[in-house]
Amino acid sequence: MAVKKKAEEKINLDSILFKCRDILRAARNSGSFFEKRDMMLTLVFLRFIGEKFEDGVENLRKELLAQGLDPDDEEIFKAFFDDATFTDGTYNLPVEARWSTIINTPAPGLNVALDTALHSIAASSAALKGCFVEGTFTTRNLAPNDIKKLIDEVNKISHKAFGEEKDLIGRVYEYFLKEFAVNATKEEGEYYTPHDVVQMIAAMIEPFDGTLYDPCCGSGGMFIQSAELVKAKRGDISCINVYGQEKEPATYRLAKMNLALRGISHNLGGEADSSFTHDLHKGIYFNYIMANPPFNLKGWYDENLKNDARWADYVTPPESNANYAWILHILSHLKPLDGVAGFLLANGALGDSDTLEIRKRLIKNDKVEAIIILPRELFITTDISVTLWILNQNKKGGDYHGRKLRNREHEYLFMDLRTWTENPVKNENKKKIRLTTEQIERAAEIYHTWQRDGIDGKDYAIPELYRSVSISEIEKNGWSLVPSKYIEFIDHDLEIDFPAEMCRIQQEMRNLLMQEKESQRMLEEAFRGIGYGLD
Repeated sequence: MAVKKKAEEKINLDSILFKCRDILRAARNSGSFFEKRDMMLTLVFLRFIGEKFEDGVENLRKELLAQGLDPDDEEIFKAFFDDATFTDGTYNLPVEARWSTIINTPAPGLNVALDTALHSIAASSAALKGCFVEGTFTTRNLAPNDIKKLIDEVNKISHKAFGEEKDLIGRVYEYFLKEFAVNATKEEGEYYTPHDVVQMIAAMIEPFDGTLYDPCCGSGGMFIQSAELVKAKRGDISCINVYGQEKEPATYRLAKMNLALRGISHNLGGEADSSFTHDLHKGIYFNYIMANPPFNLKGWYDENLKNDARWADYVTPPESNANYAWILHILSHLKPLDGVAGFLLANGALGDSDTLEIRKRLIKNDKVEAIIILPRELFITTDISVTLWILNQNKKGGDYHGRKLRNREHEYLFMDLRTWTENPVKNENKKKIRLTTEQIERAAEIYHTWQRDGIDGKDYAIPELYRSVSISEIEKNGWSLVPSKYIEFIDHDLEIDFPAEMCRIQQEMRNLLMQEKESQRMLEEAFRGIGYGLD
C-alpha cells in the first residue's frame, strides 16, 4: 500500500514568526516581551545583512566573469573579495559576522557566535554601530536546543522568498508587537504604521526630493515606504535625505538598523529622546514631514515647555493630550515657504473644545490644507477611525512636481473614506482592513485635482465623499474640522417611494396568505384520500 504523502506546509512569514514566538515563550531565560522582541529583531537583522552580503558576492562574481576574469583565481579573489567594496550599499562583513558562519555553528556555541558577530559588525562599521545591544545572546544564554531551533526558523526568512514584503524588519516588528504586547496600544506609543497608510500619506504629499522628517519615527517604516515611492517615481533615493527622532531606545536602534540595511541616508540624532523635551533637530526646517504620533498621548508635558517657541504664536497645548503639541512641533519644522506635512491623529483632535483657540489660529493662518477621515480597523493595535491632516506652507499656487497649482488660500478640502472597508485582511486575530493601491490613487487624485489650476473650489464636491469649503463656512461651524459638518450626506430613506413600497409589502402578504390557504387545502385533500379527516 502506497504511503500517503503529507502535503507540504506552505511557508509564509507569519507561520515562521509564530514558531519563533512559541520557541521564545517556552525557552528558559528568554526574558521580557521587549527582550524577546529585540532578540528576534537582532537575529533578523543578522539574517538580512548576511543575505545581502551573499547577494553582493554573487553579483560581484558575475561582474568579474562578464569582464573575462576568473573569480576563483587566487590573485583575483584576493584583490576583489578579501576586502570587497560594493556599490549598492551592501556591507562587507567579516567572516565571523556572516550568516553562513552563524548557521553552521554547532548549537552549544551559538550564543557566543552571535555576540561575536554583533561585536565584529559594530567595530567595523560606524553606520551600523548602535543598531543593537552587544552581549544580547550571552546575557540571555538560551539553551543550545532553543537557540538552534530559533536560528533554523530565522534562516527561512529571506528577501528572495518574501520579496513582496516592502519592509520585512518592520513587518517582523509589527508581528511581535501584536503577539507579545498584550497591553501595547496606540496610546502607549508601541505601534507600527501599516504599509497602506504610509503609502496614502506619501501619495498625497509626494516626498520626491529634498529633506523628509518624522519626529516619532518608530522603526523607520515611513522612510522605507517613502524611499520605495521615490524609486518607483524617480528611481533615485539619493534625492531624499531623512531625519527622524524616536523616544524608545530599542525602537531607535531598530530604525537605525532598518535604514542602514536599506542604504538610506539618515540622521536620527545621536540618541533616543523625546521630540518635545529634547528636540534633536531644533532649528532645522524640512521640505516634507510624515508622522504617525501616539494618539492622545499623556505625560508629554514638562514645566520647561510652558513658554516654548513652538507655540509662542498660538497657545500652550493642554497637558492632558499631546495631539496639538505634535501639530505645532511639526509646523515649527516645516520650511516656511513651501513645506508640506502629512500626519495622523485621533479624530477627537478635529473638534476638541480645549484646543479650539489653537485650531482657530491654524485655520486663520491658513496652515491646514486637507482633512481626510480614514476607515476603521487599519491598525493592528487599535480599531478606531483616524484622521490624515495635511498642512501646507504654500497655498498660493505655482509649480509643484510637474503640476500647475492654483491659489487655494483659505480653502480647505474635506474627505471621508470611512466607507472604504471592503478589503479585509485574512489570517488576523482581529478584524483588519487595508486600502488598495487603486483606493490610495483615487484619494490622491481627488486631492491633487482640487489643487490643480483651473479647478473651481466652490463647486468641488461629491456627496458622502469630499467637499471643498471656505474659511467663512468653517467659522460658522465654530472652527470645527469634523468633515461630516461640511460633506453632504444623503438621507437615503427620502429616496423611498413609501406608498409604492407599502403596496408592494401588502401584495407580498396577500400572496403569502394565498399560498398558505392553498397548502392547507392540498393537505386536507391528501388526508381525505387516505381516509382521515382533519377535524
